[in-house]
Amino acid sequence: MKHADPSHRPLGIFDSGVGGLSVLAELRRVLPQEYIVYLADTAHLPYGARGDDDLRDLTARAVAALHARGVKGVVVACNTASAFSLTHLRERYGPQFPVIGLVPAVKPAIQATRSGVVGVLATPGTLRGTLLQDVIRQWAVPAGVQVLMAVSAALVPLVEAGQQDSPETRAELRRVLEPLRAAGADQLVLGCTHYPFLAPAIRAEFGDTFALVDSGAAVARHTRSTLERLGLLRPEGVPHTPEISYFVTGSVEAARPVMATLLAGAMHNTDQSSVLPLPSPPRADALRIEPIHT
Repeated sequence: MKHADPSHRPLGIFDSGVGGLSVLAELRRVLPQEYIVYLADTAHLPYGARGDDDLRDLTARAVAALHARGVKGVVVACNTASAFSLTHLRERYGPQFPVIGLVPAVKPAIQATRSGVVGVLATPGTLRGTLLQDVIRQWAVPAGVQVLMAVSAALVPLVEAGQQDSPETRAELRRVLEPLRAAGADQLVLGCTHYPFLAPAIRAEFGDTFALVDSGAAVARHTRSTLERLGLLRPEGVPHTPEISYFVTGSVEAARPVMATLLAGAMHNTDQSSVLPLPSPPRADALRIEPIHT
């Protein structure tokens, strides 16, 4: 439903699946007054191994579905989708409908490293995109910092299956991250919105070897400033109950228990860290999720 005052319209968030819930949690802290519509394209995940044109098409369809529901802007809470789609989306919708994407948090990791070696945990799709390489050229090369890639196509499906701390996940993390530890990396950029949910498993396997860095908090701050600049920030202090509506393109019943578990950790994190703990989940049947076609 569209409102006469654009600032009262909801904010859209899109991800290929449940990973964007980590960004949703950060947005909720920075923008507690906003209505939010979250769309997970679970029917087509994982995005990481898809072709470039397919990624652009799926992302465009998801953003169009959110636009049709009257959102005032969209956060593309998916590193892979952001890497291939932001330019096309911004050209299509224009400057008054902000489309905000994600860039892996390489810059702060470069600024924080003491060893001079930074690791990036990414999907194959994010690695193929230009955003990551542009950030490395702009910040790592002048600073003389070595950036090493750890690429996995398996981790996103494991998080989507609710296996973020399973033996299989631990084994995959050891496989892809051990070379980074051996090379002396002291910063690990979580280059996918699913990966903050792997923080407990990474810490269990590697202790304090890596400082874990993700872009969720920075994206939330950027979203707030963008909405404010465009006059789209919902006024604070107005009596209302902000709502979050959840939509998935795939099975609602398959998504519900996983989303409930991850939301428990994301929303109940009280230390303001951008890397999320996972306390006990709420009842899955209390989480309302609706199907949607894009």
